[in-house]
Amino acid sequence: MKLTNSYVHVGSEKPLIGATIDEYFRFIADKYPEDEAIVSIPENVRLTYREFAERVDRLARGLLTIGVQLGDRVGIWSTNNVTWLLLQFATARVGAVLVNINPAYRRDELAHALKKARVQTLFLIPEFRTSKYAEMTIDLVPELTVAEPGNLASREFPDLSRVVAFTQEGQSEVRPARGFTKLSEVLARAEEVYDEELLDRATDVGFDDPVNIQFTSGTTGAPKGVVLTHHNVLNNGFFVAEGMRLTHRDRLCVAVPFYHCFGMVISTLGCVTHGATIVIPSEYFDAASVLDAVERERCTVLHGVPTMFSAELEVQKTRKTDLSSLRTGIMAGAPCPPLLMRKVIGDLGIRELLIAYGQTEASPATHQTHPDDSFSRRVNSVGVNLPHQESKIVDPESGRIVPVGTKGEVCFRGYHVMKGYFEDEEATRAQVDADGWLHSGDLGTMDENGYLSITGRLKDMIIRGGENIYPAEIENFYFKNPKVVQAAVFGIPDETMGEEVCMFVTLAEGESAGEDELRDFARGRIAHYKVPKHIFIVSEFPMTVTGKIQKFRMAELALEMLEDR
Repeated sequence: MKLTNSYVHVGSEKPLIGATIDEYFRFIADKYPEDEAIVSIPENVRLTYREFAERVDRLARGLLTIGVQLGDRVGIWSTNNVTWLLLQFATARVGAVLVNINPAYRRDELAHALKKARVQTLFLIPEFRTSKYAEMTIDLVPELTVAEPGNLASREFPDLSRVVAFTQEGQSEVRPARGFTKLSEVLARAEEVYDEELLDRATDVGFDDPVNIQFTSGTTGAPKGVVLTHHNVLNNGFFVAEGMRLTHRDRLCVAVPFYHCFGMVISTLGCVTHGATIVIPSEYFDAASVLDAVERERCTVLHGVPTMFSAELEVQKTRKTDLSSLRTGIMAGAPCPPLLMRKVIGDLGIRELLIAYGQTEASPATHQTHPDDSFSRRVNSVGVNLPHQESKIVDPESGRIVPVGTKGEVCFRGYHVMKGYFEDEEATRAQVDADGWLHSGDLGTMDENGYLSITGRLKDMIIRGGENIYPAEIENFYFKNPKVVQAAVFGIPDETMGEEVCMFVTLAEGESAGEDELRDFARGRIAHYKVPKHIFIVSEFPMTVTGKIQKFRMAELALEMLEDR
């Protein structure tokens, strides 16, 4: 059936999973006990699903001994490692809510996260490279220097009662200060908990209960805590993996951070719901390590955001790593330029590369392309609705559904919509309307077959002299320039025009170009009012750890540089 207006609902032959994360994880572990579940290259660890389940069980018991209650918020501030995964599933088992804290955060951002989610127990690694997690925590919570482990009484953070330090597998444990608990001490007490006690707790957990708080990436301001349920994320991970045709024979190289919905849901739960193998190439994204992991472990699947794939393409130009095992993958988390898609499919050989689209508040994926889609659809759209979801495109002013092909705001409804922002009903009502529709803030069009194309964001839109300008259109245009690796377009205030178009650009290695040359590239090829007035050639963009560009920060930097000029 061809659509006449921009609304679509998709069913599925497979029903939604009516189970908690722990129930489904145990089912998979029993089904594939000797299949590899986790391979962590930096830690030199390999776990089968049986071993994974046993270690989750032990950590879950340990959580009970330190007093983690049903619904408690347990924070994790760490790079990618085995313990991160163990904690994800152990907290789900005991009915706690895992609070993911961005490993790129610094002191003030950590303070915001701890207060916003009212974190009661915090797990962290002491440090990674220049990030001194323990030092920053002590600076915020000086009581850690004198308190007994587990008896923290912080004036600034009254909810926080315990901070647990852990290291990579095989590394020596440290106690950064007197008040820290070591992970080994938590695990050592696991035997104090009987099977019946753990089972009773697990059966108290329902699939509509909260399991995770994700912070919005903060690209436009202070992050909000998105509360997601077992039902939200378990089903989302399952159906995205179904769209990739994932099986227990697949091996997924996880280049994205676990702290983000992409890593925790699409990658981790996508694997676990199908018995596939999670391959950790490095603690933190490194393009060479990713390609080495694909070759060494014969990975069949690769996930990443566009900036990660761009970096991998640059490395592959000189490395020529054997990537012949790759079959499929997902590019998501930021706008995916069609030309970049073509290069990844051609140069990295990911013949069934797909695009997924969504947002944290939607668990996160709402749309996905399909391996059988035409090449044009796979590179020029974000695909169709995932199963058991509704989507529509509405006029931002009237809220009415627009005709097929008409630009408007993209909205979603279904099992995947968040429970709400943590303890923030006003912000929740502003995002999810009375009829249950989540308003994305993204602008897009839907064709007659339900394929969605994203054209920009309501907040990203630049209004210059009455003309509406969509940054994604200009960014995709500049990606055609062989000298340009990345382009980010945003608006800055202008007394005459209201706003002017500004662009940050990174160039390919060994290339050089001036502002005038880049402007000349666009003149006559796009409308004159879309040609950036201000162009800054930079070595890197301000980004979140997941590769999302922080345009609000770019605008601040641009104004500072213009003032200096």
